Amino acid sequence: MNKINLENKNILVTGAAGFIGSYLAKRLLKEYPSSIVIGLDNMNDYYDVRLKESRLEELNKYNNFKFIKGNLADKEIITRIFEKYKPSVVVNLAAQAGVRYSITNPDAYIESNLIGFYNILEACRNYPVEHLVYASSSSVYGGNTKVPFSTEDKVDNPVSLYAATKKSNELLAHSYSKLYNIPSTGLRFFTVYGPAGRPDMAYFGFTNKLIKGETIKIFNYGNCKRDFTYVDDIVEGIIRVMQGAPEKKNGEDGLPIPPYAVYNIGNSNPENLLDFVTILQEELVRAGVLPEDYDFEAHKELVPMQAGDVPVTFADTTPLERDYGFKPSTSLREGLRKFAQWYKEFYM
Repeated sequence: MNKINLENKNILVTGAAGFIGSYLAKRLLKEYPSSIVIGLDNMNDYYDVRLKESRLEELNKYNNFKFIKGNLADKEIITRIFEKYKPSVVVNLAAQAGVRYSITNPDAYIESNLIGFYNILEACRNYPVEHLVYASSSSVYGGNTKVPFSTEDKVDNPVSLYAATKKSNELLAHSYSKLYNIPSTGLRFFTVYGPAGRPDMAYFGFTNKLIKGETIKIFNYGNCKRDFTYVDDIVEGIIRVMQGAPEKKNGEDGLPIPPYAVYNIGNSNPENLLDFVTILQEELVRAGVLPEDYDFEAHKELVPMQAGDVPVTFADTTPLERDYGFKPSTSLREGLRKFAQWYKEFYM
């Protein structure tokens, strides 16, 4: 593994006003004040823009943060950023997220996740980088029934367009790593949650509905299991991975062996959806978001599975532990407690 020092570097984070992107950018700005973090985001209205604006406001407090509003699919903007800043490390987190939205708005996924990622790869080819780290997703495991999900498993059965675009990112990165010797690492994130998260995620959507007295739908009659991973654990994983790039080596044919790797980042502890809802309710009451006598049973509806969903996600994180000495460890209760406290401060 090729060690990378993040001091005195130009680091590009795409999706910097997004959920994971803003947490990552903030930690980099704090821990590496000698480095410049260039943040790109198109600030689209896929969800409440006020959330993105408040995350951005936090980042703008740092002198070493440079923000560019622009679209990943706009090749000219990407080229200009690389031309001007020549980033040493690139973390591509900008993507159109969400499985269900991909069923109704496929264009957004092709533009952002395919054309946008291709633009990043082309820029890394023309302005060589020390390491490209990019977000993949646990959704690439699709209909796999063998658990836990290992990066050794075949992932040729996506059940949503979103999953297909993420698998495509891994394939594109592999070919660019092989052809142009670009060190790249893909990270398959498992159900990321936390304060200032994405409102389209279950825990956030449930909270919004419960406050309005609406009913929450629990899919697959509550028999879904999700490997919930707290955002700080994800960011810790990304920062460690950024500092260790796959090594450039040539094979016996004298051609590069692609400096390419893929890891899971998950909690390795799938939680049943009904247990998850119970903990969320308890923490919302504890934080004072909901009254103590709230009738949860009256606001719950068990419904069948939805198209594009999978019954279980479960990460095998052994390779990440082996190579980077890291394993996520935040418990669901601890994470949801922080979310509930944040929600009360931000919205109430």
